[in-house]
Amino acid sequence: MRIQKIHIIGIIVAVLTIIVSLIFLRDEKIFYFVLGMGVITGALPFLVTMLIKSEKEKEKEERFLEFSRNLVESVKAGTPISRSILNIKGKNYGSLSPHVDKLSNQIALGIPVKDALEIFARDINNRTITRAVTLISEAEHAGGDIGNILENVAKSVSQTDKLKKERKAAIYTLVVQGYIIFLIFIIIMLIMEFKILPMLSTFEEMKDGGDLGSSGLGMEIGEGLSAEELARPFLYLLIVQGFFVGLTVGKLAEGSIKAGIKHSFILICMAWLISTGTKAFVG
Repeated sequence: MRIQKIHIIGIIVAVLTIIVSLIFLRDEKIFYFVLGMGVITGALPFLVTMLIKSEKEKEKEERFLEFSRNLVESVKAGTPISRSILNIKGKNYGSLSPHVDKLSNQIALGIPVKDALEIFARDINNRTITRAVTLISEAEHAGGDIGNILENVAKSVSQTDKLKKERKAAIYTLVVQGYIIFLIFIIIMLIMEFKILPMLSTFEEMKDGGDLGSSGLGMEIGEGLSAEELARPFLYLLIVQGFFVGLTVGKLAEGSIKAGIKHSFILICMAWLISTGTKAFVG
């Protein structure tokens, strides 16, 4: 990922926020909330860039399907594949258009179709498109029935795209359930932190003061540890839980661990902001 201006701005804002919070808010309840906001501000531009890139990759796959169908129609009509590529140069293929124009220009300059297609696939750097283009270039080089091969490639790309959409639709309910379960987990952690642990502290104080007599309620929350210190691991638990739940959701929904990074980021931000925000403004 190339570092862009928006990334630099985000990093600067994050560093300034962290420095200000360390200097002026270190002993305040709002410290961890502001610290988290600073880290999120620095990471958000990178996440947005990754999401934009991911959407462009999906658009390229959809546009490549349109490109291959147009190529099939032209080749089926008896036009050589090199001439067909030149003929469809002016059509709008969205984010794929610059690559199609480059492919057409290379063929116009006399570069062999096989070499031009390999450069085309390497520039796009998409697994589905690379596999399809490899089949097309090998078929063109071997001199087979390029029309039927192109048609089968178009059908394969279409089927792959259809299966991805079907899987995403089928898993959508599980993704929503994953978010809901994680929210419930956060609520349980907050109840533990703000209700259960303070009650245990109260029982311990009553026990030390002799108010409980010999009733046997010897509930100790840890020698020398306050309820707040014991509650701190809950936040770490939420962060770890959010990270791995996000990766799992991404793998199930889109078939990629990389796609789960955005879900992990969202869940970790939710956990951090809700936990520290509740402690700062309510607790």
